[in-house]
Amino acid sequence: MLYGKNNQETPESLSPIFGSEADMTLPMYQLRQDSLAPKDAYQYIKDELIDEGIARENLATFCQTYMEPEAIQLMSETLEKNAIDKTEYPRTAEMENRCVNMIADLWHAPESMDFMGTSTVGSSEACMLGGLALKFSWRNRAEKQGLDINKKKPNLVISSGYQVVWEKFCVYWDVDMRLVPIDEQHGSINVDTVMDYVDDYTIGIIGILGITYTGQYDDIKALDAKVTAYNKTHDLPVYIHVDAASGGLFAPFVEPDLVWDFQLDNVHSISTSGHKYGLVYPGIGWVLWKDKSYLPKELIFEVSYLGGTMPTMAINFSRSASQIIGQYYVFLRNGFNGFYEIHKRTQDVAKYLASEIEKLGYFDIYNDGSHLPIVCYKLKPNANVNWSLYDLTDQFAMKGWQVPTYPLPANLTNVNIQRFVCRADLSMEMAHNLIEDLKLGIEKLNKETNFSNKNQGSYGFTH
Repeated sequence: MLYGKNNQETPESLSPIFGSEADMTLPMYQLRQDSLAPKDAYQYIKDELIDEGIARENLATFCQTYMEPEAIQLMSETLEKNAIDKTEYPRTAEMENRCVNMIADLWHAPESMDFMGTSTVGSSEACMLGGLALKFSWRNRAEKQGLDINKKKPNLVISSGYQVVWEKFCVYWDVDMRLVPIDEQHGSINVDTVMDYVDDYTIGIIGILGITYTGQYDDIKALDAKVTAYNKTHDLPVYIHVDAASGGLFAPFVEPDLVWDFQLDNVHSISTSGHKYGLVYPGIGWVLWKDKSYLPKELIFEVSYLGGTMPTMAINFSRSASQIIGQYYVFLRNGFNGFYEIHKRTQDVAKYLASEIEKLGYFDIYNDGSHLPIVCYKLKPNANVNWSLYDLTDQFAMKGWQVPTYPLPANLTNVNIQRFVCRADLSMEMAHNLIEDLKLGIEKLNKETNFSNKNQGSYGFTH
C-alpha cells in the first residue's frame, strides 16, 4: 500500500483520551510540538486500534495470528537484535543456520549435494531471491550456449493462480510472465500444456504448492517428469522453483509421502513462508537451493560489517532477528510430531467445515481441506437464491468473521468463490460457531428481498 496526502482522514486530529487527564487534541499528520507521557501515547494508540477486526476471526489471511506466550516473550526480548549482524550475534546466526538445516532435512536435500539457504522477510522476498537465481543461472547457461540474451526478454512460466509477488518480480527484473491458464478441469497448473510455454528464453518454471485462490497443489512430480523429457531434447535446459509459501511447512508433516521437493531432479530451489504454516507471526520466510552450484555467485555479496566479513544474499538488509528466533522456538518446541498434531487438527477442522457446508445444499465445494486446510466453495448454479456470496460475506462480517469472496483468475473470472483459511488457532469449537453463524446468515438472507448486488471484483482480502 502506498500512502500520501490524499489518504489523510477528516478530522485531522486525535480526540482526548476517555477518563484521562490528557485533554489535548493531537495532530494526525504532523508531529506535535511537545512530547506525551508514555501511558498517554499508549492509550491513544490502543483506543484507535479498537475499530479493527479480531485477528483470530480473520479467515482471509494465511498469516499466523497466535503464538504461545513463551514465544512472544522470547521474541519481545530480542527485538533489538539485528539479523544482519552475524558477528555481533553469533548465537542468533547459529539458530538461523539450524533452521535452514532443519528445513533442508524436511525437504529431502540430498546427502550428496551441498544445499544453501537463508531466512527472508516472508516468502515474498524468498520468491524474489529464488527468481533472481533462476534469471542469473539461465543467463549463464544461455551465454555458454551462444544464445543472444539481448534478442528478447527472458520469460517465466507459471500458472494463472500465481501470488502477486511473481508479477512484481517480473516487472522489477524485466521478465515476461507466461501464464498457464487455470480452468475447471485443471484447478492448478496444466501439466499437459505447460511445456508449450517454454523456450530458450525461459528462465524457469514455477510450481506452486498451495495456490492462494484455492489452496490446491500443482502436481510438481508430474511437472518434473515433463521438464526431464524436455531437457533431454533441448540444449538449453530449464528448471523448477517451487513456491511453497503455504505448503512447504505443512505437507512434509501431514503428507510425508507426497513427492514435490528436492527429491525431484529438476527442483533446484524452494521458498516458503515461516509465518503461514511455519507457525510464526508475520515477518519470516525461507529460501533454499538444493546445491550451491544452483545459486549464482554474482548474487552473493561479501560484506565487511561490524568487525567481520560475511556472505549475504538478501534484498533487505537490517531487520530484527526476533522472527528467526521465533521460528527456531517453534521448531524446538514442537518437533516433527508436534507439528503433525497441530496441522492434523487444523486439517480436521477444515474437513469438518467442508462437510457441513456441503450438507447445506447451496454450495459446490472447490477445496475440502484434503491437502492444505483451505475450504473454498461456490454457489450451485441451481441454488435458487437471490443473494450472492458477497452478501454472505456481509453476514459473516456482522458476526466479526472476515471471510473473503472473490473471482477466480483469468479464464474463470465468472466464477466467484468464498474461502476459509483454517489456521492452528481456529478450534473445532470456533468452527461449530462459524457454521451456526453461516446458517443464521443464510436464513436471514433468504428472508430479504433487497440486495446490494455486489458481484464484481474481490470483497475481503485474498492474500
